[in-house]
Amino acid sequence: MSEWYEKSFGEDYLIVYRHRDFCGARHEVEQMIGWLELPQGAKILDLCCGMGRHSLALAEAGYEVTGVDLSETLLREARAQAGAGAVTWVQSDMRRLPLPGGFDAVVNLFTSFGYFEEDEEQVKVLREIYRMLKPGGRFIIDFLNPAYVIRHLVPHSSREDGVNLIDESRRIEDGYVKKDIILTSRGDDTPRKYHERVKLYPLETFRRLIAAAGLQIEDVHGDYDEGEYDEEHSKRMIFVGARP
Repeated sequence: MSEWYEKSFGEDYLIVYRHRDFCGARHEVEQMIGWLELPQGAKILDLCCGMGRHSLALAEAGYEVTGVDLSETLLREARAQAGAGAVTWVQSDMRRLPLPGGFDAVVNLFTSFGYFEEDEEQVKVLREIYRMLKPGGRFIIDFLNPAYVIRHLVPHSSREDGVNLIDESRRIEDGYVKKDIILTSRGDDTPRKYHERVKLYPLETFRRLIAAAGLQIEDVHGDYDEGEYDEEHSKRMIFVGARP
């Protein structure tokens, strides 16, 4: 039986998340560059790069970038973008990377974490981040803020995108935030159904997972505008740190 993420990050993902723009990625990358404090030409791994928005912005800023994702569909979209030839694209499970390491930084962005049921599987991802980094190499892990998600959850929404109707239902259940997505196209009433699930790790639990992988946290930000993390108000939980 395939995992939910093997099905969900396909062609319809490009429709559901079309609103994620490349201009926003450039703004976020500008902030990340300040946090990472890396010289031009440094080697950066974008782990779970998706459609490549941040990989391309990092390459444009003068870094040597490798983008890794499990979804061949999203990698195909990334390779089709202007400037994609400047990035090395790799298809892989984030728990078992076919790379030797040696990176100056690893970034894992927009809640590309918490996909697995067992904590040990999440720690495997963090250990791969450790392995990919040079000693002293830096990382950014951008995760949702569970407390904010729980308080501001929108149980149901629907919208149109061209000929597609997108219906999304959300719930908190068994320690996860879960989303069910149904797409139907005008002229074809056959529903396409997808499920997304992310484990809700509060700050102190996430700290323990990161420490278990041998990584050290230096700062936790609540957004990309330099705000410090605040459990009640921050939308994000962005860890910045290093491999000792």
